[in-house]
Amino acid sequence: MKMQKKEIVAMILAGGQGSRLREITDKIAKPAVPFGGKFRIIDFTLSNCSNSEIDTVGILTQYQPLELNSHIGIGSSWDLDRNFGGVKILPPYFDKEGGRFYMGTANAIFENMNFIDAYNPDYVLILSGDHIYKMDYQKMLNTHKEKNADLTISVIEVPWNEASRFGLLSADEDDMIYEFQEKPDAPKSNLASMGIYIFSWPVLRACLIEDHNSEDSSSDFGKDIIPKMVEGHHKVYAYRFSGYWRDVGTVESLWESNMDLLGLDNELNLHDKSWRNYSVNPISPPQYISPFGRVEGSIVNEGCVIEGHVIKSVISTDVHVGRNSVVQNTIVMPNTNIEDDVQIDYAIILSDITVKSGTVVKGTRDHIAVYPSEGGENHE
Repeated sequence: MKMQKKEIVAMILAGGQGSRLREITDKIAKPAVPFGGKFRIIDFTLSNCSNSEIDTVGILTQYQPLELNSHIGIGSSWDLDRNFGGVKILPPYFDKEGGRFYMGTANAIFENMNFIDAYNPDYVLILSGDHIYKMDYQKMLNTHKEKNADLTISVIEVPWNEASRFGLLSADEDDMIYEFQEKPDAPKSNLASMGIYIFSWPVLRACLIEDHNSEDSSSDFGKDIIPKMVEGHHKVYAYRFSGYWRDVGTVESLWESNMDLLGLDNELNLHDKSWRNYSVNPISPPQYISPFGRVEGSIVNEGCVIEGHVIKSVISTDVHVGRNSVVQNTIVMPNTNIEDDVQIDYAIILSDITVKSGTVVKGTRDHIAVYPSEGGENHE
């Protein structure tokens, strides 16, 4: 079924399990993990789409999708509830042969080619739902058009000692990419792919079909589609991004990104009115700091009651911190009750729990404690 033509359609890959986040993603998909006290991780990608005036977005879900689907709804929080376009949730594909999980990032897009074809786009923007950043995708699209590219990859320089965690690109003086390495042991470049791609749709469509028919493919953009395009005769360019971008794939990186918000001059700047970050806002009363409570250098959100001492922490919506409790260097996720006489340092406290009086949770800067932990090793 053909719909109104769109110049560009965005597809957000949001089905990852996020196993390196340990207990945090036991019951929710990584893109649905709370961030910054009142957001979910996927809010940043959706807000970028809205601010970039991209109004047709497919969200490809798979692992533990219930809370993510509920959060996104019809997209009204991001002004993406449209008659033509808007947000569409795209779970794994079912046909006459039954259901099957997405087998890789490229396979996920292949299985939804009919959705993209319905809008007859010139370009397709591939995004990840688990990165924290602010980016104007229209600027990247303009570069793609100027270069007459088949594929444009957004890239950022990373420290050499972290380079092997990423897909790495080598580009010439015109930013044409001539080599791509997917998470190599011996990096030749520190120019890392951000997992943000703009394809000319006819080119991507043909590549997806070819990849699907290849018996030795893992159906992945980083391992299969992009290397073949670079090695072939396609025009693949780098788009150099300068700004805040974090892949929050580990407990420590999630903690660090939250802590980044506590500086007055932080790069992400959630107070930037020219580029707002949107989310589903719960109806909660104002925060209350009791005469016994103290808050230092922290974010404290709506519905919180603080009777203890909060230091350099991110306290999410509807959290209670009891008397004589000290919470420092910590992220507390929503709807959590911390009773009296609790000591917490360098930790992430999960949602919807009670931390009993007298509990001690102690992590370190290099190993953030998650509470409650399945093994119980993170508290005393």
